[in-house]
Amino acid sequence: MQQRSNIVFPAEWHPQQAVQLTWPHEDTDWADDLESVLPCFVQIAHEILKRESLWVVCRRATDVQNVLDPLILQTYGHRLHCLELPSNDTWARDHAPLTVYEEGIPTLLDFQFNGWGNKFDARLDNALNRSMYTAGFFPSNVRFSDHQSFVLEGGSVESDGCGTLLTTRSCLLAEQRNQPLSQDEIEAQLCAFFGAKRVLWLNHGYLSGDDTDGHIDMLARFCDEKTLAYVQALDESDEHTPELLLMKKELQAFRTLDGDPYQLIPLPMAEAIVENGERLPASYANFLILNDAVLLPIYGSSRDSMAISQLQQAFPTREVVGIPCVPLIRQHGSLHCLTMQYPRLTE
Repeated sequence: MQQRSNIVFPAEWHPQQAVQLTWPHEDTDWADDLESVLPCFVQIAHEILKRESLWVVCRRATDVQNVLDPLILQTYGHRLHCLELPSNDTWARDHAPLTVYEEGIPTLLDFQFNGWGNKFDARLDNALNRSMYTAGFFPSNVRFSDHQSFVLEGGSVESDGCGTLLTTRSCLLAEQRNQPLSQDEIEAQLCAFFGAKRVLWLNHGYLSGDDTDGHIDMLARFCDEKTLAYVQALDESDEHTPELLLMKKELQAFRTLDGDPYQLIPLPMAEAIVENGERLPASYANFLILNDAVLLPIYGSSRDSMAISQLQQAFPTREVVGIPCVPLIRQHGSLHCLTMQYPRLTE
């Protein structure tokens, strides 16, 4: 596949301008759980503000300002920017734009978000990116590129920043996304959008309770150009074990652009969390890389410390910060799913 060399899709560890959150309100799926989920949002917001700008799409700016720590606001409040817009839900990873550099100019790619294959109403979320851009929320040098004819969620693709994309067939080839396009046709589109040299496709791996048809950010993640963290099977009786073992074999067979095997760092499969007879999608792979830290979802389990230790190996120069995320997975997502990083947009 021919790469468009004038386009670069930066990796998540690329220096960042800001991280976006879309704040929960009484008309989102969090309506009955706002009290339990707000501490998760607040803790994530605090950790971001300590390090870089936080851009918040919200129904009311006061909903955000009133729950943040006054000392955090006093010290880092200049980094908080709120924009009041209507939204269906809060999964910024999937409705926010993906940023590339085209001829060195930061460009926001606005793909269609259709509620993970028309499972949920997402019309308001799908309109957010253009509304943010039209409102002048982004720096003036940033371009906007409309790709609403193509369905793509940020959680479904991983970039190494050097021309490799990692994704899953279960998601990108799922019904109600971009059918009847074939895998080759979708790959050609991805390479054109992101200036990619190649796409690595996973056939195996899934997470019970995941609404996304298998987003890659729940299963395997680039930590640098030569390193992949992945969810490792630990318990033979776990329903995920056969698929995770097959996924590991696929990862072992992948090669870097230099032709070397990837360094693989296993993250434990989270212990089962079951509520109302449903297993919730808890994954340690759903971490967020910040400029000098990594925010790791934790679940009140003995495996939390193992995940922290393993991830610290992948990011030795960054602080690994655990964020309790059990309330998040009740709505079938976790920490990375809530956030979208923006690479440096201004000099």
